[in-house]
Amino acid sequence: MESAYVIVGASLAGAKAAETLREEGFEGPVVLIGDERERPYERPPLSKGYLMGKTAREKIHVHSPEWYGEHSIDLRLGTAVTAVDLTARRVTLTDGSSLGFGKLLLTTGSSPRRLPVPGADGANVHYLRRVEDSDRIRSVLRPGARVAVIGAGWIGLETASAAREAGCTVTVLERAELPLLRVLGREAAQVFADLHRDHGVDLRFGVQVSEITEHGVRLRDGTLVEADAVIVGVGVAPNTQLAAAAGLTVDNGVLADQHLQTSHPDVFAAGDVVNAFHPLYGRPIRVEHWANALHQPRTAARSMLGEEAVHDRLPYFFTDQYELGMEYTGYVEPDGYDRVVFRGDVPGRQFIAFWLSGNRVLAGMNVNIWDVTDTIRDLVRSGRPVDPDALADPDTPLDRIGGPPQH
Repeated sequence: MESAYVIVGASLAGAKAAETLREEGFEGPVVLIGDERERPYERPPLSKGYLMGKTAREKIHVHSPEWYGEHSIDLRLGTAVTAVDLTARRVTLTDGSSLGFGKLLLTTGSSPRRLPVPGADGANVHYLRRVEDSDRIRSVLRPGARVAVIGAGWIGLETASAAREAGCTVTVLERAELPLLRVLGREAAQVFADLHRDHGVDLRFGVQVSEITEHGVRLRDGTLVEADAVIVGVGVAPNTQLAAAAGLTVDNGVLADQHLQTSHPDVFAAGDVVNAFHPLYGRPIRVEHWANALHQPRTAARSMLGEEAVHDRLPYFFTDQYELGMEYTGYVEPDGYDRVVFRGDVPGRQFIAFWLSGNRVLAGMNVNIWDVTDTIRDLVRSGRPVDPDALADPDTPLDRIGGPPQH
């Protein structure tokens, strides 16, 4: 009997990998193992449409319940893998049984970082990662409820938006000077600060939390921010425990090459957990966004089948907050750019922002302007020098900016 291809992590990434294996003609056993009881689903709605009651639960799933049987995918839910033995080529499950594999794919994702203060696991404290977390948060978002959000990253701001739209009184607490400061830099971060203030959110920057009580959040200076519910969004950590214990190379995620192959030739990784070499940047990068979970599995599955597949897509993410919709294409380190060029109506929140280094576009963010991501992607990938004045001019077509590609 042909050895099974085992996928650890019944997530979007895991489900898409299983789908690709079948699309590419693999007829052997495929086992998809997940510790959640919910069949694979997409996570962005958990802080957006699903949290707000606008997206039905059935709509968040990757495939129908019947799809797995129809494609001979052995889907094992409510089951965790507790160990990986690379020598014996077996995984051990929570019930003590084991399963052999020919190839192994890790799509174990990430977990929310816990706040290291007293009360951080209290009954009124919520972390968002799984569908049941979103259900619990939605149950407390009611008119007049007082909600404190700790952390002004994407999860914090999206849940703050949902809470305000539900009629809650919302306070956002952030250690940095602005929301999303490390991700967007000061210039673009101010847009999101203004957005939330305009919608009545009490933003408090430069504050530190000392404890969470049943009455709310106490800050380092002794101030008590009264709250009926506390939502914590202070980042995530990749779930690398299995990989590390198995002896795979781990460094800010499971290290992999551009084929998503790890330090073991028959083990691959995709999604939040992988820190994969990116040909465009010449080094490994780990991106915690939906697009990686959607696209990397195709590369990983094809690589598992011995095909010459490379993951070189530009990082991409999106957000929806109040009336603001945004897409971001590219990758920029916090200190890796020289300037930000805005094109359009920034106060009216209808613009494109470009991050530049040496007059080359590193990334672009389109806000309430659509159908430009391909053009932004082309500008980034080309490495062409651009004229910043032309870039800022809405009357100059984006596809006419820049010189010939650089080699």
